[in-house]
Amino acid sequence: MGDTTHDAVILGGGLAGLCLALQLRGEFPDMDIVVLERLSHPLPLAAHKVGESTVEIGAHYLGETLGLREHLEAEHIRKFGFRFFFSDRRSDLQHVTELGVSRVLPTPSYQLDRGILENHLGDEARRRGIDFRDGVHVRGFTLGEHGTGHTVRCTDAGGEQHTLTSRWLLDASGRAGMIRRKLKLTRDNGHHANAVWFRLDERLSIDGWCDDRDWQSRCSPAERWRSTNHLCGPGYWTWLIPLASGAHSLGIVADAAMHPLASMNSFARAQEWLATHQPAIAREVATRQDKLLDFAFLRDYSYGCARMFSADRWALTGEAGAFLDPFYSPGTDFIAISNTYICQLVGLDRAGQPLARHARLHERLFFSFYESTLALYRHQYPLMGNAEVLPIKVIWDYTYYWGVLCQLVFQQRLGDPALFTALARELESAQALNVRMQAFFLRWHASSRGRNPRTLLDQQDLPWFAQMNATLHDRLDDAALRARLRQNVELLEGLAVMIVERAVADDGDALRSEMHDLVRARQRPLLFAGA
Repeated sequence: MGDTTHDAVILGGGLAGLCLALQLRGEFPDMDIVVLERLSHPLPLAAHKVGESTVEIGAHYLGETLGLREHLEAEHIRKFGFRFFFSDRRSDLQHVTELGVSRVLPTPSYQLDRGILENHLGDEARRRGIDFRDGVHVRGFTLGEHGTGHTVRCTDAGGEQHTLTSRWLLDASGRAGMIRRKLKLTRDNGHHANAVWFRLDERLSIDGWCDDRDWQSRCSPAERWRSTNHLCGPGYWTWLIPLASGAHSLGIVADAAMHPLASMNSFARAQEWLATHQPAIAREVATRQDKLLDFAFLRDYSYGCARMFSADRWALTGEAGAFLDPFYSPGTDFIAISNTYICQLVGLDRAGQPLARHARLHERLFFSFYESTLALYRHQYPLMGNAEVLPIKVIWDYTYYWGVLCQLVFQQRLGDPALFTALARELESAQALNVRMQAFFLRWHASSRGRNPRTLLDQQDLPWFAQMNATLHDRLDDAALRARLRQNVELLEGLAVMIVERAVADDGDALRSEMHDLVRARQRPLLFAGA
């Protein structure tokens, strides 16, 4: 029986827990950190974990905050952005609307092989002096109150029992949600969808699915396979994500009411479902059934959480707290945000500062970002197959993401109360406008004719949009950041008016009343001229 005392014990050594340990070690080199992970390392390549695709915040966090850029570039796949095909019940992808970029945008993002990454994180944690223990089963824990320590009871890989006392207890246990479940913090967030996914031990090269040279030459280089490819239809989307190990990840994500989980909750049923809704994928999978590595499904995957950070020195991160949706790949983004807030609270505690006020502030900000992002998904799945509406929604969603949240993260201002106070009106206005626009997209979908022409809607054709991506890494002082955020909110206001104008022009007067409810346009960016 081993009884030891530590500064922090992290429950879970997956992506969230190991990243948190590395971030804590980077900011507090003398901190005594123990990570307890149930799975034994090394993990297999193409480990059966969702979260292979990263977007800009997650990629920036891994590459810059944690110093993993060299590993990402050498061992994983540089993503060719998101790509969407509106191909429900069709196999001729070259003849439907495609949304994506013809050339890679400058700010990097990656397709991650989670086995390779988490093995590297575990090795790096040990190299940096973190006590990373794999093959450990947590048997129970007690939360301290009013300044007392927390205790964790566990059994190591050899069967020996240990009791660990810690000042901080940090839950990164994934969907096990040890603290969340113990304190009954799980909340229904109103977004109900299911997912199934599997991996094939062979690369799927979507670029070769037809011999249309015009279609193949739209992208430079002709490597659509590096994108997170979405093949979409009413109430669902499917993903194709390549892994550095040579395997390919495939998934179906669907509104629970429109596509029951029972229709796809085995490999055979999923293949039948794909044969109906995405026959091109079904055709490719059918020739590789002997390459199947694994299969899993997840019912009602999205949930909220009543608490994230406590003045009693416990906190949640990753799926141990709240989870949104795999669309737009926000999982690593929110790991970055919650881990950053945890590190700030630990720093305040080490400086002898009282935590209650700061824990409440950080929690309020976290949930503000969570709710703003949840609005992109909740009730939105019916329009997933609409080739007129979804591309414009994607542009809006990304403008909101790059224009507001990315600015706060890239400029390291997530915990700056002065900034949030100074820009409270603008940020609240942007948040409210986003909610209204999500409702508008549904109304537009209801009146849209859903035209689906053969075309590439190339995001590189929107210079202002590509410029937002290109400038994410700009170093801004306080005045410049405030000016940029105000400018981006003005851009969103103008973009909202342009979207409504386009919808009215395309789909009639039923939407015209929306014009009177939106602010006067100050900027008028062009939306896919002539498309």
